[in-house]
Amino acid sequence: MNKIILAHLALFTLNAIYGANHVLAKGVTPDYLGPSGLILVRGVITTILLVALFLLFIREKVDKKDLPRLAITGLFGVCLNQLFFFNGLSLTSPMNVGIIMTSTPILVVILSYFILKEKITKLKALGVFVGAIGAIALTTIGQQPEFDSSLGDLYIFINALSFGVYLVVVKPLMSKYNPLTVITYNFVFGLLFIMMYPKVWTDVAAADFALFPPEIWTKITFIVIGATFFTYLLNTYALKQVSPSVSGSYIYTQPILVMFFTFLFAYIGWTEDFIGAISLEKILFMLMIFAGVFMISRSSYNLRRDQKERERLKERKKA
Repeated sequence: MNKIILAHLALFTLNAIYGANHVLAKGVTPDYLGPSGLILVRGVITTILLVALFLLFIREKVDKKDLPRLAITGLFGVCLNQLFFFNGLSLTSPMNVGIIMTSTPILVVILSYFILKEKITKLKALGVFVGAIGAIALTTIGQQPEFDSSLGDLYIFINALSFGVYLVVVKPLMSKYNPLTVITYNFVFGLLFIMMYPKVWTDVAAADFALFPPEIWTKITFIVIGATFFTYLLNTYALKQVSPSVSGSYIYTQPILVMFFTFLFAYIGWTEDFIGAISLEKILFMLMIFAGVFMISRSSYNLRRDQKERERLKERKKA
């Protein structure tokens, strides 16, 4: 029971870190370091830390036949995911980022249908429809030009889509290997793909690191160590104790935590004031996305329950 409680605490902590990251990163990029350059710095340091942990504690061998899949998960889960996230965040408001990210479970259902041929029930289909309407309305009707950007919102949506692809493709790898093994290989391949993108080098070359004030270095440290390295470790620990569906449900907290940190950091002067980006319209559209994800989660729960019931009936007939 204590491990379950710690797992839930880990999930809440990592989502709180993500919520703070959405707001704090806005103060670093693009003003001091271009978004692509920040991804290179983030990728290099995180990969070094993960490889060190892997070599010290895991050293698990990976089948050569799984390397192409690991390369694909590195491309979608690290490279494209981060490139579109930080480039999107540099353009749009942290609030929009937090809300759009909650659409990931909806995208996973759609991708699972096409990639894994998983069945879509009527309730799941309704959930996808309601959630999609909320997401579309957020990026059209709910736009506030002084804070939001259609291009930035599109980048965040592509980020959520690429992470959805990652979650679907990585599923068999997570059941076959230690999660730290998978994550380490993901970052190694992801970093290789990131380094192939010329903009990451031009962003780093254009940044004058000597002029960065201490608070910017603090934010960069938080983004790289806290919001990347520690969150992956916390998620790995949590997944050992609770199901992926429980872990995924914590994505509901993202917009709420982003709102909290938007008020907190503006009040103490750590970031610019993004409070104006929060509106009743956005909260309504956020609730629509929540409703869609809830229906999808409920449908998945019903399917698992029915499957278990069928298995019990089979066992009774055999007995």
